[in-house]
Amino acid sequence: MNRTPTRAAALPPMLLLAWLAGCSPALNWRSVPLPEAAITITLPCKPDRAVRPVELAGSPVELAMAGCDADGATFAVSHAALADPAQVGAALTHWRAAAIANLGSGAAARAVDTPYAPPGVLPLPQSVRTVVQGQRPDGSAVTAQAVWFARAVGPQVRLYHAVVYTPKPRPEVADQFFAGITLQ
Repeated sequence: MNRTPTRAAALPPMLLLAWLAGCSPALNWRSVPLPEAAITITLPCKPDRAVRPVELAGSPVELAMAGCDADGATFAVSHAALADPAQVGAALTHWRAAAIANLGSGAAARAVDTPYAPPGVLPLPQSVRTVVQGQRPDGSAVTAQAVWFARAVGPQVRLYHAVVYTPKPRPEVADQFFAGITLQ
């Protein structure tokens, strides 16, 4: 009888739980290219896509979104080209504030930011990873784990926002989602 432990059995218990969560059948991760955004993302489900005009820091932009729902979580990536590169910091700040405001009154006071600066993004203080607990429009609890960043793509500056909404914090799922953002 072979008593050699499997790779999964050799993992420490907490790492094993994280590994199992990332391999959940409900999270069927797949690579999704977004050529217009010059990125590839990894989503656990087939995305829906939409484009709509919005205003960021006083500038009109076409905001493109790709996202889906899986295993009780919503995953989304949004991006836009900014006409005035001098407004990139203000636009990221405005975008973050608007997204957090949608989580109910007091959500901004509960938001916790850490710097977010993967290779290839502009080194801006507004490039952050935020975790915030708030409420959905129906009053149910929601945790948002999100990133905002910008980068130069040819002659333009592109802004990005990726977010995972879950009823309770699931940092291992958010970590896997954010790690799947690949700049082209």
